[in-house]
Amino acid sequence: MVEPRSPAATTKFIDEYCQWYKNLFSDVRSFEAFKHLHVGCISEIKRKTLPEIAKVTGLDNHQGLHHFLTESPWEIEDLRNIRLKLILQVLKGKPIVLIIDETGDRKKGNKTDYVKRQYIGNLGKTDNGIVAVTAYGVFCGMTFPLLFEVYKPHERLKPGDKYLSKPEIAVRLLEKLKKMGFKFNLVLADSLYGESGKNFIQSLNEHQLKYIVAIRSNHYVELLSRQRMQYLKWHKFQRVFCDLRQETRFTREIIFGKRGEVRYWQITTDAAQLPGNSTWYVMSKYPDITPREVGNYYGLRTWVEYGLKQSKDELGWADFRVTNYRQIERWWEIICSVYLMVSLHSEQMHGSLTQSDSQLSLHQWWDQGLGWKNLLTALCAVMRYNKISFYSQS
Repeated sequence: MVEPRSPAATTKFIDEYCQWYKNLFSDVRSFEAFKHLHVGCISEIKRKTLPEIAKVTGLDNHQGLHHFLTESPWEIEDLRNIRLKLILQVLKGKPIVLIIDETGDRKKGNKTDYVKRQYIGNLGKTDNGIVAVTAYGVFCGMTFPLLFEVYKPHERLKPGDKYLSKPEIAVRLLEKLKKMGFKFNLVLADSLYGESGKNFIQSLNEHQLKYIVAIRSNHYVELLSRQRMQYLKWHKFQRVFCDLRQETRFTREIIFGKRGEVRYWQITTDAAQLPGNSTWYVMSKYPDITPREVGNYYGLRTWVEYGLKQSKDELGWADFRVTNYRQIERWWEIICSVYLMVSLHSEQMHGSLTQSDSQLSLHQWWDQGLGWKNLLTALCAVMRYNKISFYSQS
């Protein structure tokens, strides 16, 4: 019997990370394609299309990568479970901040599964596109994707599909993460989820989770006879951003009748003018939370926007050229894996997953700056310096 050949090496930290997934692939070519996609997605090519990734990794053509996404017999759920278990292994039982949001991408025509004219949040308007509900984690200032699920509009349901609203999808993601063993010290979400009392908020209450969610300015709270609404005094605080910048903000509590477990707040950049684009209404269920904590904790929600931006701009979340959702889901799961690979090199998430983790941060080309993007830049620089990447020399 002929022994199967060993997979071709790429670069050390990628090979070590991908080794955790090796048993998912029945043949060496599939495993090599898996590694090549990780190399390609963190490369400096502008568009992460399969032909471009093939060029940058030195492949003769992109057919093997295409086959990996469309035909290769590996299961998305198996890959996802390993990725989530790696995160749990690094966290060692510590809780994280969970951020629920959705992301959309413009797509032409109607051939791509679940594409229709709908509101695309990151575009800020209605357009033809595909939307997914996402769950991101934040741990000590480092982001990482957890789960995602496509939103299936009524008009685009396939036989066997069941319609779920975005808040219902969010509940599914939350419950799956809880079942796997993830712990949350805070859940954040925008007003779509904050207004969905019978779905998302009810689930948070059932799981006894602390949360801060956005609500609309006309959010309805029932008052009993003779009760009234009170606006307490403004509190000035310094909003601290992920890059340690600070900006002055103001917050005050709004009390409907008597203060209860669920509390209501207004946050703004200007307490006198209350500008519409920088004034927020939020609802919290977080015992003994202070006005300053409300402002800074809710501000953590921008981390999901940061994470989605990196997934799109740096890793190629929207660069897929397939129309079948199973294949799109495979591509998105690869992007989540690549994102995690980068995050695991942070000081915050540093664990003993690979041999090279502890050495890369000592490299002379390692960028000591804060943030996920700096990690990506550093990993690219190390690959170039060691002359073991497959980058195009053109």
